[in-house]
Amino acid sequence: MIHLPSLDELSQRICIVGPSSSGKSTLADAIGRHAGLPVIHLDQLHHLPHTAWQPRPREAFHALHDAAIAQDRWVIDGNYSSCMPQRMARATGFILLDVPTLTSLRRYLHRTLFERRRIGGLEGAPERVRMDMLRHIVVATPANRVRYGTMYDALPLPKVRLSSTRAVDEAYASWQLERECP
Repeated sequence: MIHLPSLDELSQRICIVGPSSSGKSTLADAIGRHAGLPVIHLDQLHHLPHTAWQPRPREAFHALHDAAIAQDRWVIDGNYSSCMPQRMARATGFILLDVPTLTSLRRYLHRTLFERRRIGGLEGAPERVRMDMLRHIVVATPANRVRYGTMYDALPLPKVRLSSTRAVDEAYASWQLERECP
């Protein structure tokens, strides 16, 4: 059993970071519903709706990001290292989803092949298996895991590292979270 800070300890501005398809958006949604916090999905700010995941211009994304984190209360999911420093400066709690690469790969394939609606998905963008995304999960995840672990160790915030699906399940149970909208 891992030590879990309470959601109250993580407070009013919670960042969730981790590999692609690790469950960040689903966890953010569950925490937001339970704690009454606005949920911000960075993928939705970074990409233009009704496109095949086309990124916004960098300046436009950063403006949306900075406006979102200026709010008093939120739970935010996503990585986007170009604006991580200002997000971490505002955060009051941090959750690192550090699930195995095979878990991320399995989740990605399941959501693209079998799910009609994805929490945190891009409006008007159909989910489909993309080779660049598969490559990102398999190749980029190990390097990102090291970077996120180093960041986690240095953060002076209330924080938790969830390194397996079992640890994620324990967090849902401990925090009394529901995985899907009721």
